[in-house]
Amino acid sequence: MSIREMLLAEAAKRILITDGAFGTEIQNWKLSEADYAGDLGLSHDQKGNNDILALTKPEVPETITREYLEAGSDIVSTNTFSANLISQADYGAEHLVRDINVASAQIARRLADEFAAKDGRPRFVAGAIGPTNKTLSLSPDVNDPGYREIEFDYLKDVYRDQIDALVEGGADFILIETVFDTLNAKAGIKAAIEAGEALGRDLPIMMSMTLTDLSGRNLSGHTVEAFWHAVRHAKPITIGLNCSFGAEQLRPHVKTLSALCDTLIMVYPNAGLPNELGEYDEMPVTTAGLVKEWADAGQVNVLGGCCGSTPAHIKAIADAVAGLPARAIAVPEVRTRLAGLEPFTMAA
Repeated sequence: MSIREMLLAEAAKRILITDGAFGTEIQNWKLSEADYAGDLGLSHDQKGNNDILALTKPEVPETITREYLEAGSDIVSTNTFSANLISQADYGAEHLVRDINVASAQIARRLADEFAAKDGRPRFVAGAIGPTNKTLSLSPDVNDPGYREIEFDYLKDVYRDQIDALVEGGADFILIETVFDTLNAKAGIKAAIEAGEALGRDLPIMMSMTLTDLSGRNLSGHTVEAFWHAVRHAKPITIGLNCSFGAEQLRPHVKTLSALCDTLIMVYPNAGLPNELGEYDEMPVTTAGLVKEWADAGQVNVLGGCCGSTPAHIKAIADAVAGLPARAIAVPEVRTRLAGLEPFTMAA
């Protein structure tokens, strides 16, 4: 059985649980710059470079991953959101991209296998790739709308390096998450498809969009339906939303995707909206109650948390949806569906 078939088989039985935030959990460790830097001898200040902890202080991502598995996660993601050449250049750590991704994937793989061996329930590893701090769709120069900092092929190659290392470390899926620019996501898709072809096997892709305003669009202007039309060709094993706002604000957009998409729906919202200090106050029972509404409505297949969520949030979500039936995958009419900023469906 392929890894895609294994996940689909598990998802047919129940609502699956993914993990929660890494960034806000790492902040709780109150690490110093020396903790981040280790003995790598890097010239830049490393404080805040969460991804490099896989090399310099692996007990941090390992402990966090273990706590999410103990809370009930079926899927754990690698702590590699910014482990790409573009983002690591800010820390002078470009040459460590492969090492970071391999090490992080190995941590997640080892723990996932350990928990699966205990109870026979499969655990999966999602290799996380973030959007980088560049955008292919928009110019950073208001005086030159046609200017782009990077090109599509360059970003595709950056993602390919990261994806190859994640797979080498043991990732099952490639999670293209927090998509604020659909064109960036397409570069990730192209890289993942090429990586799978090089391996000679299916390398399933997970897609997760982030909304930048309450109208339900990402930064490049796409609605959730237009985004689906733009990425459906990649046959993602999950599609959904993460980060953005809290669960309450995502409700109508989850409903839209659920009715539209012929694949699994995975949603992992922030623990509410941040307060004036940038901290997240939403209690686990509140988050769990809000996402349970989606489960009760048969709209989701995988649930978890993003910024501000903790192992306690994940446990509360797992407990809240235990025993509820999984969403039945939609079977949309066969139509030609295109995407500008708005969706376009050709009539029969």
